[in-house]
Amino acid sequence: MATKEELTTEATAEIEAAKPMYKLVNNEKLEYTDTDYAQAVTDLANRKWNTQQFGYIEARQEAYGFIGDQLDMQYKDILNDTTTWKDHVAKVKADNPKPE
Repeated sequence: MATKEELTTEATAEIEAAKPMYKLVNNEKLEYTDTDYAQAVTDLANRKWNTQQFGYIEARQEAYGFIGDQLDMQYKDILNDTTTWKDHVAKVKADNPKPE
């Protein structure tokens, strides 16, 4: 897992590679100022950090599927003495681990 400093370095390199960057002010295309570039680096580094720290949550939610389907799995597990739902949850967690 990358540190905030490593992600900031990565973000800085990406912003540098994207130069020149422009913004629209009063219908006029202006190149970013040094302050704008610094803010862009900060914003990108923060997005990278949040994805690294919390991206697994969204990935798990999508992989779990609909709650109705999960309830159906649980019901069928009870009827058939199987572990389909538990296996599904274990796979989702294994495929989308929580960062330490």
